Amino acid sequence: MKLKVLLIIFLSCCISCKKADESLDSKTQSIVLPAKIKVDPSKTDGSQSIEQKIIKEANLRFETSELESTYNQIVTNTKEAGGTIQNDSEGKDYGSIYKKLIIRVPNQNFDVFIKNISKGVAYFENKEITAQDVTAEYIDIDARIKAKKSLENRYIELLNKANKVSEMLEIEKELATIREEIEAKQGELNYLQSRISESTITIYFYKNVAADGGVTNSYGSKIWNAITSGFNSLSSFLIALLSIWPFLIILTTIIYFIRKKIKQKNKN
Repeated sequence: MKLKVLLIIFLSCCISCKKADESLDSKTQSIVLPAKIKVDPSKTDGSQSIEQKIIKEANLRFETSELESTYNQIVTNTKEAGGTIQNDSEGKDYGSIYKKLIIRVPNQNFDVFIKNISKGVAYFENKEITAQDVTAEYIDIDARIKAKKSLENRYIELLNKANKVSEMLEIEKELATIREEIEAKQGELNYLQSRISESTITIYFYKNVAADGGVTNSYGSKIWNAITSGFNSLSSFLIALLSIWPFLIILTTIIYFIRKKIKQKNKN
C-alpha cells in the first residue's frame, strides 16, 4: 500500500515538472524569422475588374503646300485635344523643307486628333496607327506590387514582435529588399500607365521647293574666282612636288649618268 502511494506521488511530480518546463519554454521562445515568405500574386484580391489597357501610337508623313499654315493648324489641334508637343524640329533636305513633331495627347482624344489633322491632306505617304493591348502585363505588375506590399506588412508584424537586435536587423534587411522591389515595380507600372493614358503621334510633313540656282556672279567676281582657283591649283602642285622630292633626286641622278655614258661612247 505504501509502495503504491509513493509511486503515485513520484508520477505526479514528474508530470508537474514537465508542464513547468513546457511553460518556461513557451515564455522564453524567440521569434524565428522565416527563410523566405512567398506570396502568390494569383491569390491576391482580384475581385475588382480592370478595364482594358491599350497603348495607341501613330506615325504620319505627308506633303503640304503651306508649311507654316499646316504647322499652326497642328499646334491648334494639339491644344484642343489637351495634348503637348514633346519635340519640335525642322530642317532642309534636297529639294524640300520639313518639320517633325512628336506629340502626346490623352488616349481618349487620340481618334479625334488624328481625324482633325488629316483634314486637308490629299494623301499620306505613310500612315501607321498601332494599338497594343497591355492589359495582361498591367495586371501582372499590379498583382506583384500588391503581393510585395502584403509581404512587407507581414515582415513589419514580425519586426514588432522581435526582442533581439539580431532579429531586428535581419528583418529590416529583408524589408529594405522588399521595398526596393516594390519601388522598381511601381516605376514600371507608372511608365506603362503613362503610355496608356497619353498616346504618342509622330508627324513628319514637308514642302517641295525649287533647287537653289544661286545668285548670278558679276564678271569681276568670275575673274577673281578663276585667279583664286588657279593659285590653289598651283599650290597643290607645289605641295605634290615636295612630297615626291626624293624620287626626283634619284631620277635626276639616273638621267645624269645615262647622259654621261652616252657622251663617252660618242667620243670613242
